Amino acid sequence: MALHRRALLGAAAASAAFSGYALRASAQTAAAGAAADTETYLNEVYGYGPLKPDPYRILDLPEGFSYRVISHAGQTMDDGFDVPYKADGMAAIPLGGSRVALLRNHELNPRDLNYGPLGHGRRHADKLKRDMAYDVGPDGYPLPGGVTTMIYDLKSQKLVRQHLSLVGTAVNCAGGATPWGSWLTCEETTLSQKAGLGKAHGWVFEVPASARGLVDPVPLTGLGRFQHEAAAVDPETGVVYLTEDAFDSKGLFYRFLPNDRRHLAKGGRLQVLGFRDAPEGGDARNMKGEDPTWAVGDSRACVWIDVEGADNPDEDLRFRMQKAGAAFVGRGEGIFWSPEGVYFTCTSSGPAGHGQVLRYVPSPHEGQVGEADAPGQLHLFVEPSESRVMDFADNLAIAPWGHMFACEDRYSDTLRNHLKGITPDGRVYTIARNVFEGNAELAGACFSPDGSTCFVNIYWPGLTLAITGPWNSFRV
Repeated sequence: MALHRRALLGAAAASAAFSGYALRASAQTAAAGAAADTETYLNEVYGYGPLKPDPYRILDLPEGFSYRVISHAGQTMDDGFDVPYKADGMAAIPLGGSRVALLRNHELNPRDLNYGPLGHGRRHADKLKRDMAYDVGPDGYPLPGGVTTMIYDLKSQKLVRQHLSLVGTAVNCAGGATPWGSWLTCEETTLSQKAGLGKAHGWVFEVPASARGLVDPVPLTGLGRFQHEAAAVDPETGVVYLTEDAFDSKGLFYRFLPNDRRHLAKGGRLQVLGFRDAPEGGDARNMKGEDPTWAVGDSRACVWIDVEGADNPDEDLRFRMQKAGAAFVGRGEGIFWSPEGVYFTCTSSGPAGHGQVLRYVPSPHEGQVGEADAPGQLHLFVEPSESRVMDFADNLAIAPWGHMFACEDRYSDTLRNHLKGITPDGRVYTIARNVFEGNAELAGACFSPDGSTCFVNIYWPGLTLAITGPWNSFRV
Protein backbone atom coordinates (compact mmCIF):
# COMPACT_ATOMS: atom_id res chain seq x y z
CA MET A 1 0.00 0.00 0.00
CA ALA A 2 2.56 2.52 -1.10
CA LEU A 3 1.83 6.22 -0.99
CA HIS A 4 1.52 7.08 -4.69
CA ARG A 5 -0.18 10.47 -4.91
CA ARG A 6 -1.77 12.08 -1.91
CA ALA A 7 -2.80 15.62 -1.13
CA LEU A 8 -0.69 15.82 2.01
CA LEU A 9 -1.75 18.14 4.79
CA GLY A 10 0.65 19.70 7.25
CA ALA A 11 0.29 18.73 10.87
CA ALA A 12 -1.31 22.05 11.78
CA ALA A 13 -3.71 21.95 8.84
CA ALA A 14 -4.79 18.42 9.70
CA SER A 15 -5.55 19.37 13.30
CA ALA A 16 -7.62 22.31 12.10
CA ALA A 17 -9.54 20.08 9.70
CA PHE A 18 -10.60 17.75 12.50
CA SER A 19 -11.86 20.55 14.73
CA GLY A 20 -14.90 21.13 12.53
CA TYR A 21 -16.16 17.56 12.47
CA ALA A 22 -18.59 15.99 14.89
CA LEU A 23 -17.40 12.73 16.40
CA ARG A 24 -20.61 11.04 15.41
CA ALA A 25 -22.57 11.27 12.18
CA SER A 26 -25.49 9.32 10.80
CA ALA A 27 -26.26 8.54 7.19
CA GLN A 28 -28.87 10.98 5.95
CA THR A 29 -31.48 10.72 3.23
CA ALA A 30 -29.97 11.67 -0.13
CA ALA A 31 -31.05 14.83 -1.87
CA ALA A 32 -32.45 14.29 -5.33
CA GLY A 33 -29.66 13.57 -7.80
CA ALA A 34 -26.93 13.84 -5.14
CA ALA A 35 -25.78 10.22 -5.13
CA ALA A 36 -23.92 8.53 -7.95
CA ASP A 37 -25.55 5.42 -9.35
CA THR A 38 -22.59 3.11 -8.66
CA GLU A 39 -23.91 1.82 -5.35
CA THR A 40 -27.46 1.60 -6.68
CA TYR A 41 -26.15 -0.59 -9.49
CA LEU A 42 -24.49 -2.93 -7.04
CA ASN A 43 -27.15 -2.90 -4.31
CA GLU A 44 -30.44 -2.75 -6.19
CA VAL A 45 -30.99 -6.51 -5.86
CA TYR A 46 -28.92 -7.41 -2.80
CA GLY A 47 -26.88 -5.60 -0.19
CA TYR A 48 -27.93 -2.87 2.22
CA GLY A 49 -29.32 -0.41 -0.30
CA PRO A 50 -27.86 2.74 -1.86
CA LEU A 51 -25.48 4.93 0.08
CA LYS A 52 -26.68 8.21 1.59
CA PRO A 53 -24.48 11.33 1.47
CA ASP A 54 -22.76 12.10 4.77
CA PRO A 55 -23.30 15.76 5.73
CA TYR A 56 -19.89 15.75 7.43
CA ARG A 57 -18.18 14.51 4.24
CA ILE A 58 -16.33 11.59 5.81
CA LEU A 59 -18.12 8.31 5.02
CA ASP A 60 -21.31 7.61 3.07
CA LEU A 61 -23.30 4.64 4.41
CA PRO A 62 -26.63 2.91 3.69
CA GLU A 63 -29.81 4.02 5.44
CA GLY A 64 -29.80 3.08 9.12
CA PHE A 65 -26.01 2.85 9.48
CA SER A 66 -23.84 5.34 11.35
CA TYR A 67 -20.21 5.84 12.33
CA ARG A 68 -18.15 7.37 15.11
CA VAL A 69 -14.67 8.83 14.68
CA ILE A 70 -12.97 7.21 17.66
CA SER A 71 -9.38 8.29 17.02
CA HIS A 72 -7.52 10.60 14.66
CA ALA A 73 -3.96 11.57 13.77
CA GLY A 74 -2.36 14.21 15.95
CA GLN A 75 -4.54 13.44 18.97
CA THR A 76 -2.70 13.06 22.30
CA MET A 77 -2.78 9.47 23.57
CA ASP A 78 -2.91 8.37 27.19
CA ASP A 79 0.85 7.79 27.30
CA GLY A 80 1.60 11.33 26.12
CA PHE A 81 2.56 10.44 22.56
CA ASP A 82 0.65 11.62 19.49
CA VAL A 83 -1.57 9.35 17.42
CA PRO A 84 0.64 8.76 14.35
CA TYR A 85 -0.55 9.40 10.81
CA LYS A 86 -1.10 6.90 7.97
CA ALA A 87 -3.46 4.48 9.75
CA ASP A 88 -3.29 1.16 7.92
CA GLY A 89 -3.88 -2.51 8.79
CA MET A 90 -5.74 -3.30 12.01
CA ALA A 91 -7.32 -6.12 14.03
CA ALA A 92 -9.95 -6.30 16.76
CA ILE A 93 -8.97 -8.73 19.52
CA PRO A 94 -11.32 -9.56 22.44
CA LEU A 95 -10.16 -8.64 25.93
CA GLY A 96 -13.13 -10.02 27.85
CA GLY A 97 -16.47 -8.47 28.68
CA SER A 98 -17.45 -5.73 26.26
CA ARG A 99 -13.92 -4.53 25.55
CA VAL A 100 -11.79 -5.14 22.48
CA ALA A 101 -8.23 -4.13 21.67
CA LEU A 102 -7.74 -2.52 18.28
CA LEU A 103 -4.16 -3.01 17.13
CA ARG A 104 -3.49 -0.41 14.43
CA ASN A 105 -0.52 -0.09 12.07
CA HIS A 106 1.00 3.20 10.95
CA GLU A 107 2.69 2.93 7.55
CA LEU A 108 5.30 5.60 8.16
CA ASN A 109 8.64 5.62 6.37
CA PRO A 110 11.87 7.07 7.81
CA ARG A 111 11.25 10.37 6.00
CA ASP A 112 7.92 10.95 7.78
CA LEU A 113 9.72 12.86 10.52
CA ASN A 114 6.79 14.92 11.79
CA TYR A 115 3.99 12.34 11.49
CA GLY A 116 5.06 9.75 14.04
CA PRO A 117 4.26 9.35 17.75
CA LEU A 118 6.93 11.86 18.78
CA GLY A 119 4.92 14.60 17.12
CA HIS A 120 5.89 17.63 15.06
CA GLY A 121 9.56 18.43 15.59
CA ARG A 122 9.88 15.23 17.70
CA ARG A 123 8.71 17.27 20.69
CA HIS A 124 7.90 14.11 22.70
CA ALA A 125 11.34 12.54 22.22
CA ASP A 126 12.21 12.79 25.90
CA LYS A 127 9.28 10.50 26.76
CA LEU A 128 10.74 7.57 24.82
CA LYS A 129 13.55 5.30 25.99
CA ARG A 130 15.63 4.69 22.86
CA ASP A 131 16.17 1.00 23.70
CA MET A 132 12.41 0.46 23.30
CA ALA A 133 12.62 1.40 19.61
CA TYR A 134 13.66 -1.21 17.06
CA ASP A 135 15.74 1.20 14.98
CA VAL A 136 16.80 4.83 14.66
CA GLY A 137 17.42 6.99 11.63
CA PRO A 138 20.59 8.84 10.60
CA ASP A 139 19.54 11.73 12.86
CA GLY A 140 19.50 9.46 15.92
CA TYR A 141 15.75 9.60 16.45
CA PRO A 142 13.62 6.42 16.48
CA LEU A 143 11.95 5.60 13.18
CA PRO A 144 8.29 6.72 13.26
CA GLY A 145 6.62 3.51 12.06
CA GLY A 146 4.91 1.09 14.40
CA VAL A 147 1.68 0.13 16.11
CA THR A 148 -0.80 1.80 18.45
CA THR A 149 -3.30 -0.01 20.67
CA MET A 150 -6.82 1.28 21.30
CA ILE A 151 -9.10 -0.16 23.98
CA TYR A 152 -12.72 0.22 22.90
CA ASP A 153 -15.86 -0.57 24.90
CA LEU A 154 -18.60 -1.98 22.67
CA LYS A 155 -21.35 -1.46 25.23
CA SER A 156 -20.74 2.25 25.79
CA GLN A 157 -19.37 2.74 22.25
CA LYS A 158 -16.47 4.73 23.62
CA LEU A 159 -12.70 4.67 23.37
CA VAL A 160 -11.33 3.80 26.82
CA ARG A 161 -7.64 4.46 26.18
CA GLN A 162 -4.99 4.38 23.46
CA HIS A 163 -1.22 4.05 23.61
CA LEU A 164 1.91 3.35 21.59
CA SER A 165 2.79 -0.35 21.52
CA LEU A 166 5.59 -0.68 18.91
CA VAL A 167 7.97 1.95 17.52
CA GLY A 168 11.14 2.18 15.47
CA THR A 169 9.91 0.07 12.56
CA ALA A 170 9.27 1.19 8.97
CA VAL A 171 6.29 1.08 6.62
CA ASN A 172 4.07 -1.06 8.83
CA CYS A 173 1.45 -1.98 6.30
CA ALA A 174 -0.97 -4.72 7.30
CA GLY A 175 -0.63 -7.89 9.38
CA GLY A 176 -2.90 -10.40 11.04
CA ALA A 177 -4.39 -11.43 14.37
CA THR A 178 -3.23 -14.68 15.98
CA PRO A 179 -5.48 -17.22 17.74
CA TRP A 180 -3.56 -16.56 20.98
CA GLY A 181 -4.43 -12.86 21.13
CA SER A 182 -1.67 -10.90 19.42
CA TRP A 183 -1.11 -8.87 16.26
CA LEU A 184 1.50 -9.70 13.65
CA THR A 185 2.57 -6.37 12.14
CA CYS A 186 4.38 -6.46 8.80
CA GLU A 187 7.02 -4.13 7.36
CA GLU A 188 6.37 -3.47 3.67
CA THR A 189 9.94 -2.46 2.87
CA THR A 190 13.46 -3.85 2.64
CA LEU A 191 15.27 -0.68 3.67
CA SER A 192 18.54 -1.42 5.43
CA GLN A 193 21.90 -0.01 6.49
CA LYS A 194 22.47 0.82 2.81
CA ALA A 195 19.88 3.59 3.25
CA GLY A 196 21.59 4.94 6.36
CA LEU A 197 19.47 3.04 8.87
CA GLY A 198 20.85 1.16 11.83
CA LYS A 199 19.26 -2.20 10.99
CA ALA A 200 17.72 -4.16 8.16
CA HIS A 201 13.93 -3.96 7.72
CA GLY A 202 11.35 -6.16 6.04
CA TRP A 203 10.34 -8.24 9.07
CA VAL A 204 7.24 -9.26 10.99
CA PHE A 205 6.89 -8.24 14.66
CA GLU A 206 4.41 -9.50 17.26
CA VAL A 207 2.40 -7.23 19.59
CA PRO A 208 0.24 -8.85 22.31
CA ALA A 209 -3.21 -7.27 22.64
CA SER A 210 -2.79 -7.29 26.43
CA ALA A 211 0.35 -5.12 26.39
CA ARG A 212 -0.15 -1.89 28.34
CA GLY A 213 2.76 -0.06 26.74
CA LEU A 214 5.68 -0.54 24.37
CA VAL A 215 6.68 -4.13 23.65
CA ASP A 216 10.17 -5.45 23.07
CA PRO A 217 10.68 -5.07 19.28
CA VAL A 218 11.85 -8.56 18.31
CA PRO A 219 11.81 -9.34 14.56
CA LEU A 220 10.43 -12.78 13.71
CA THR A 221 13.25 -13.55 11.32
CA GLY A 222 11.99 -17.04 10.49
CA LEU A 223 9.07 -15.46 8.59
CA GLY A 224 11.51 -13.99 6.10
CA ARG A 225 12.65 -10.55 5.03
CA PHE A 226 10.75 -9.09 2.08
CA GLN A 227 8.02 -6.54 1.33
CA HIS A 228 5.57 -8.10 3.75
CA GLU A 229 1.93 -7.11 3.51
CA ALA A 230 -0.23 -9.28 5.75
CA ALA A 231 -0.46 -12.57 7.62
CA ALA A 232 -3.12 -15.12 8.60
CA VAL A 233 -2.84 -18.04 11.00
CA ASP A 234 -4.68 -21.35 10.64
CA PRO A 235 -5.91 -21.97 14.21
CA GLU A 236 -5.93 -25.74 13.70
CA THR A 237 -2.41 -26.23 12.34
CA GLY A 238 -0.63 -23.05 13.42
CA VAL A 239 0.60 -22.47 9.85
CA VAL A 240 1.13 -18.78 9.07
CA TYR A 241 0.28 -17.62 5.54
CA LEU A 242 1.97 -14.46 4.25
CA THR A 243 1.46 -12.09 1.33
CA GLU A 244 4.07 -9.98 -0.45
CA ASP A 245 3.24 -6.62 -2.00
CA ALA A 246 5.92 -6.35 -4.68
CA PHE A 247 5.18 -3.14 -6.56
CA ASP A 248 6.15 -4.65 -9.92
CA SER A 249 3.35 -7.24 -9.40
CA LYS A 250 5.86 -10.08 -9.18
CA GLY A 251 5.34 -11.20 -5.61
CA LEU A 252 4.99 -14.64 -4.04
CA PHE A 253 2.66 -16.35 -1.58
CA TYR A 254 4.37 -17.82 1.51
CA ARG A 255 3.67 -20.13 4.41
CA PHE A 256 5.58 -20.60 7.64
CA LEU A 257 5.57 -23.95 9.44
CA PRO A 258 6.44 -23.01 13.04
CA ASN A 259 8.50 -25.12 15.41
CA ASP A 260 6.28 -23.86 18.23
CA ARG A 261 2.79 -22.60 17.34
CA ARG A 262 2.61 -20.13 20.21
CA HIS A 263 6.18 -18.85 19.96
CA LEU A 264 6.99 -17.90 16.37
CA ALA A 265 10.39 -16.51 17.40
CA LYS A 266 11.54 -20.12 17.88
CA GLY A 267 11.73 -20.50 14.12
CA GLY A 268 10.41 -22.95 11.57
CA ARG A 269 10.33 -23.56 7.81
CA LEU A 270 9.47 -20.81 5.33
CA GLN A 271 8.09 -21.97 1.99
CA VAL A 272 6.64 -20.47 -1.21
CA LEU A 273 3.68 -21.68 -3.26
CA GLY A 274 4.01 -23.07 -6.75
CA PHE A 275 1.67 -24.84 -9.15
CA ARG A 276 2.11 -28.58 -9.50
CA ASP A 277 1.54 -28.40 -13.26
CA ALA A 278 4.11 -25.61 -13.70
CA PRO A 279 7.36 -26.86 -12.16
CA GLU A 280 9.38 -24.08 -13.82
CA GLY A 281 7.31 -21.33 -12.18
CA GLY A 282 3.64 -20.51 -12.54
CA ASP A 283 1.60 -17.33 -12.80
CA ALA A 284 -1.70 -16.58 -11.05
CA ARG A 285 -2.02 -12.98 -12.22
CA ASN A 286 -3.95 -13.00 -15.54
CA MET A 287 -2.22 -9.70 -16.19
CA LYS A 288 -3.64 -7.04 -18.47
CA GLY A 289 -2.44 -7.49 -22.05
CA GLU A 290 -1.64 -11.17 -21.58
CA ASP A 291 -3.68 -14.27 -22.30
CA PRO A 292 -5.48 -15.38 -19.11
CA THR A 293 -4.12 -18.61 -17.66
CA TRP A 294 -7.27 -19.37 -15.63
CA ALA A 295 -10.82 -18.15 -15.05
CA VAL A 296 -13.05 -17.42 -12.04
CA GLY A 297 -14.01 -20.76 -10.50
CA ASP A 298 -10.84 -22.52 -11.65
CA SER A 299 -8.45 -24.12 -9.19
CA ARG A 300 -4.81 -25.21 -9.33
CA ALA A 301 -3.09 -27.97 -7.37
CA CYS A 302 -0.19 -26.54 -5.39
CA VAL A 303 3.26 -27.48 -4.20
CA TRP A 304 5.34 -25.79 -1.51
CA ILE A 305 9.04 -25.07 -2.00
CA ASP A 306 11.51 -24.52 0.84
CA VAL A 307 13.06 -21.04 0.98
CA GLU A 308 16.79 -20.72 1.34
CA GLY A 309 18.35 -17.42 2.36
CA ALA A 310 15.17 -16.07 3.96
CA ASP A 311 17.12 -13.12 5.39
CA ASN A 312 17.32 -11.93 1.77
CA PRO A 313 20.48 -9.78 1.99
CA ASP A 314 20.56 -9.19 -1.78
CA GLU A 315 16.78 -8.58 -2.00
CA ASP A 316 16.42 -11.20 -4.70
CA LEU A 317 14.42 -13.82 -2.79
CA ARG A 318 11.29 -13.74 -4.98
CA PHE A 319 13.26 -14.05 -8.21
CA ARG A 320 15.40 -16.88 -6.87
CA MET A 321 12.32 -18.74 -5.70
CA GLN A 322 10.41 -18.17 -8.95
CA LYS A 323 13.26 -19.87 -10.78
CA ALA A 324 12.91 -22.72 -8.26
CA GLY A 325 9.22 -23.15 -9.18
CA ALA A 326 7.28 -20.52 -7.25
CA ALA A 327 4.22 -18.90 -8.82
CA PHE A 328 3.94 -15.14 -9.23
CA VAL A 329 0.93 -13.33 -7.73
CA GLY A 330 0.19 -9.68 -8.44
CA ARG A 331 0.68 -7.49 -5.37
CA GLY A 332 -0.60 -9.84 -2.70
CA GLU A 333 -2.18 -7.73 0.04
CA GLY A 334 -4.93 -8.39 2.60
CA ILE A 335 -5.36 -11.94 3.89
CA PHE A 336 -7.83 -13.57 6.26
CA TRP A 337 -8.41 -17.08 7.55
CA SER A 338 -11.82 -18.77 7.31
CA PRO A 339 -13.03 -22.37 7.70
CA GLU A 340 -13.21 -22.52 3.88
CA GLY A 341 -9.55 -21.62 3.54
CA VAL A 342 -7.40 -18.52 3.48
CA TYR A 343 -8.56 -15.64 1.26
CA PHE A 344 -6.19 -12.96 -0.02
CA THR A 345 -6.34 -10.03 -2.40
CA CYS A 346 -4.06 -9.30 -5.34
CA THR A 347 -4.57 -5.59 -5.89
CA SER A 348 -3.51 -5.04 -9.49
CA SER A 349 -4.04 -8.45 -11.11
CA GLY A 350 -6.65 -9.49 -13.66
CA PRO A 351 -7.14 -8.75 -17.38
CA ALA A 352 -8.78 -5.40 -16.56
CA GLY A 353 -6.24 -4.55 -13.86
CA HIS A 354 -8.87 -4.18 -11.12
CA GLY A 355 -7.49 -6.95 -8.91
CA GLN A 356 -8.35 -10.45 -7.75
CA VAL A 357 -9.41 -12.34 -4.66
CA LEU A 358 -7.79 -15.77 -4.37
CA ARG A 359 -8.58 -18.57 -1.93
CA TYR A 360 -6.08 -21.18 -0.83
CA VAL A 361 -7.64 -24.38 0.52
CA PRO A 362 -5.04 -26.28 2.56
CA SER A 363 -4.33 -29.95 2.14
CA PRO A 364 -5.82 -32.30 4.76
CA HIS A 365 -2.13 -32.98 5.47
CA GLU A 366 -0.90 -29.39 5.25
CA GLY A 367 2.82 -29.30 5.85
CA GLN A 368 2.88 -33.00 6.74
CA VAL A 369 3.66 -36.36 5.19
CA GLY A 370 0.98 -37.16 2.62
CA GLU A 371 0.50 -33.59 1.42
CA ALA A 372 1.76 -34.46 -2.07
CA ASP A 373 -1.02 -37.04 -2.48
CA ALA A 374 -3.75 -34.56 -1.51
CA PRO A 375 -2.29 -31.14 -2.32
CA GLY A 376 -3.71 -27.78 -1.33
CA GLN A 377 -5.70 -25.95 -4.01
CA LEU A 378 -5.56 -22.30 -5.09
CA HIS A 379 -8.90 -20.96 -6.40
CA LEU A 380 -9.61 -17.83 -8.42
CA PHE A 381 -12.59 -16.53 -6.42
CA VAL A 382 -13.26 -12.98 -7.68
CA GLU A 383 -11.84 -11.07 -10.65
CA PRO A 384 -13.82 -7.87 -11.39
CA SER A 385 -14.04 -6.73 -14.99
CA GLU A 386 -14.97 -3.12 -14.21
CA SER A 387 -14.02 -0.61 -11.54
CA ARG A 388 -17.53 0.01 -10.19
CA VAL A 389 -17.78 -3.62 -9.11
CA MET A 390 -14.50 -3.58 -7.19
CA ASP A 391 -11.21 -1.78 -7.78
CA PHE A 392 -7.83 -2.43 -6.17
CA ALA A 393 -9.09 -4.46 -3.19
CA ASP A 394 -6.49 -4.27 -0.45
CA ASN A 395 -7.05 -4.96 3.28
CA LEU A 396 -9.46 -7.82 3.87
CA ALA A 397 -11.61 -9.13 6.72
CA ILE A 398 -14.40 -11.67 7.12
CA ALA A 399 -17.46 -10.74 9.17
CA PRO A 400 -18.82 -13.21 11.75
CA TRP A 401 -21.67 -14.10 9.32
CA GLY A 402 -19.25 -15.07 6.54
CA HIS A 403 -19.22 -12.05 4.23
CA MET A 404 -15.86 -10.64 3.19
CA PHE A 405 -15.14 -6.92 3.63
CA ALA A 406 -12.53 -5.48 1.25
CA CYS A 407 -10.97 -1.99 1.38
CA GLU A 408 -10.34 -0.30 -1.95
CA ASP A 409 -6.96 1.36 -2.53
CA ARG A 410 -7.25 3.32 -5.78
CA TYR A 411 -5.95 6.89 -5.78
CA SER A 412 -7.94 8.77 -8.39
CA ASP A 413 -9.40 12.21 -9.10
CA THR A 414 -12.65 10.64 -10.27
CA LEU A 415 -13.07 7.23 -8.56
CA ARG A 416 -13.80 7.21 -4.83
CA ASN A 417 -12.54 4.43 -2.57
CA HIS A 418 -15.17 2.11 -1.10
CA LEU A 419 -15.60 -0.60 1.47
CA LYS A 420 -16.95 -3.55 -0.50
CA GLY A 421 -18.74 -6.67 0.67
CA ILE A 422 -18.37 -10.08 -0.97
CA THR A 423 -20.86 -12.87 -0.34
CA PRO A 424 -19.70 -16.49 0.09
CA ASP A 425 -20.78 -17.16 -3.50
CA GLY A 426 -18.69 -14.29 -4.87
CA ARG A 427 -21.23 -11.48 -5.34
CA VAL A 428 -19.90 -7.98 -4.67
CA TYR A 429 -21.85 -5.13 -3.05
CA THR A 430 -21.01 -1.73 -1.56
CA ILE A 431 -21.00 -0.97 2.16
CA ALA A 432 -19.39 2.48 2.39
CA ARG A 433 -17.81 5.24 0.33
CA ASN A 434 -14.91 7.42 1.48
CA VAL A 435 -15.84 11.06 0.83
CA PHE A 436 -13.20 12.58 3.11
CA GLU A 437 -10.86 15.13 1.52
CA GLY A 438 -7.98 13.60 -0.39
CA ASN A 439 -9.80 10.32 -1.23
CA ALA A 440 -7.24 8.20 0.61
CA GLU A 441 -7.55 4.45 0.75
CA LEU A 442 -9.73 2.73 3.30
CA ALA A 443 -7.71 0.32 5.42
CA GLY A 444 -7.76 -2.03 8.38
CA ALA A 445 -11.37 -3.18 8.20
CA CYS A 446 -12.14 -5.60 11.05
CA PHE A 447 -15.13 -6.71 13.12
CA SER A 448 -15.79 -6.88 16.81
CA PRO A 449 -16.21 -10.52 17.92
CA ASP A 450 -19.95 -10.02 18.51
CA GLY A 451 -20.44 -8.69 14.98
CA SER A 452 -21.96 -5.42 16.14
CA THR A 453 -19.23 -3.07 14.97
CA CYS A 454 -17.04 -2.75 11.90
CA PHE A 455 -13.88 -0.74 12.48
CA VAL A 456 -12.08 0.86 9.54
CA ASN A 457 -9.35 3.44 8.96
CA ILE A 458 -9.10 6.30 6.51
CA TYR A 459 -5.39 6.09 5.78
CA TRP A 460 -4.59 9.80 5.47
CA PRO A 461 -4.25 11.74 7.62
CA GLY A 462 -5.41 8.86 9.82
CA LEU A 463 -8.94 8.40 11.14
CA THR A 464 -10.34 5.31 12.85
CA LEU A 465 -14.10 4.84 12.55
CA ALA A 466 -16.55 2.50 14.30
CA ILE A 467 -19.53 1.61 12.07
CA THR A 468 -22.75 0.20 13.50
CA GLY A 469 -26.11 -0.54 11.95
CA PRO A 470 -28.60 -3.24 10.94
CA TRP A 471 -26.09 -5.84 9.73
CA ASN A 472 -28.87 -8.46 9.76
CA SER A 473 -30.87 -6.54 7.13
CA PHE A 474 -28.81 -7.76 4.15
CA ARG A 475 -31.05 -8.33 1.15
CA VAL A 476 -30.47 -11.47 -0.86
